[in-house]
Amino acid sequence: MKFFVIGDRQTVLGFRLVGIEGRQAEEREDALAALDEAVSRKDLGIVLVTEAVADRIRDEVDARLYGMGFPLVLEIPDASGPSPERPGIEDVVRKAIGISI
Repeated sequence: MKFFVIGDRQTVLGFRLVGIEGRQAEEREDALAALDEAVSRKDLGIVLVTEAVADRIRDEVDARLYGMGFPLVLEIPDASGPSPERPGIEDVVRKAIGISI
């Protein structure tokens, strides 16, 4: 299972240093193109998207996050750290499957 990261320059570069492919996305169009590329690849198992990029394409990320699609799309913090507005894992699970943990 291969990983792919979509994010800012610093995040993508950091992941490349450990052998994970990625694509830099500063604008919404770049992020959408990178996500389309990633989800169409059959060799990827997990697509990591930084929170800042995910916010630019929230509709697409949520559709993948709460759908049963493959590869799995996960949000990660960038170099500035986690966003305080980001929902916790309990909120994500509740929204995805309707069960409180």
